[in-house]
Amino acid sequence: MSYKGQPVPSTTYQSYRAKVSDGESVRVPVPENTEIVAQRFYLIGGFFGASMQSIKTGAGETEEIILDIEQAEFETDQIDPTKAFVFGDQVYWDATNNQLTTTASGNRKVGRVTSPKDAKNVIWFILGPQIV
Repeated sequence: MSYKGQPVPSTTYQSYRAKVSDGESVRVPVPENTEIVAQRFYLIGGFFGASMQSIKTGAGETEEIILDIEQAEFETDQIDPTKAFVFGDQVYWDATNNQLTTTASGNRKVGRVTSPKDAKNVIWFILGPQIV
């Protein structure tokens, strides 16, 4: 970068790159009449991830929130308690019940179990890519 009084003349060029973030989160629109609770999982606008904030929209109101979509390991109790969730199970999002399940039919695949369900109905899972 050049500066006034620099001993060797130089020219700077402003260049812009296509990358705007590391892709670990995304800003998504929250539809009207929706309540979002921080640190819970949601499927919004085609993206699945953990909400970074709480918000409640009313009739005719929309807002934006940040979803954490990083391909990382997450801990949650937001699961179907009737399922086993053993190590290596494929994990799917049941949008009807807003919970993770091991039932593939009609649900979106979102990751794999890394630590099986414990006595408190808590699992660890690796969030998969957002490409469906």
